[in-house]
Amino acid sequence: MVHEERSDMKPDIHPDYHMIKVVMTDGTEYETRSTWGSEGDVMRLDIDPKTHPAWTGQRRIIDSGGRVAQFNKRFAGLSVKS
Repeated sequence: MVHEERSDMKPDIHPDYHMIKVVMTDGTEYETRSTWGSEGDVMRLDIDPKTHPAWTGQRRIIDSGGRVAQFNKRFAGLSVKS
């Protein structure tokens, strides 16, 4: 049985997929096909499913510019009466 080379996709409109290496926050790495970068590039992640609260279910308070401290100072005197 002979297979014909047949493409139902439109030519010249699809992105170029190539192999890249992805390095997770804990140092583990894997190779995948991607449109990002060029063949052989390395993508180093700052946030990944192993560390991001959306996947881990753990919450962290990130205090950018002392905003949490400002909030606590401003509303320290308030209390809820039951």
